[in-house]
Amino acid sequence: MNRAFRKYHRQIAIILCLPLFLTVLTGMCFTVVHEWFHQRELGELILHIHTLEIIHLEKIYPIFNGLGLIGLLITGLSMTGLFHKRTDSKSKYSS
Repeated sequence: MNRAFRKYHRQIAIILCLPLFLTVLTGMCFTVVHEWFHQRELGELILHIHTLEIIHLEKIYPIFNGLGLIGLLITGLSMTGLFHKRTDSKSKYSS
């Protein structure tokens, strides 16, 4: 089971690498450009790129990013072993 989650986690991470990087980078750039330098026009362009409104994907892009992150969280948390049943180590090694 753990091997399957690693496989899915790796595949999801590869697929989401570019969209998440774009979201993070443009989010940071928007803050710097709009709030620090007060460049409204450039800030709006960066915001259009951030939401992918520039290629008319603004309705599906946040859902895609959100579902991908939920998938990464589920597969990542399952690999940590936090939700596995613990066996009694004394009874396992005694006798």
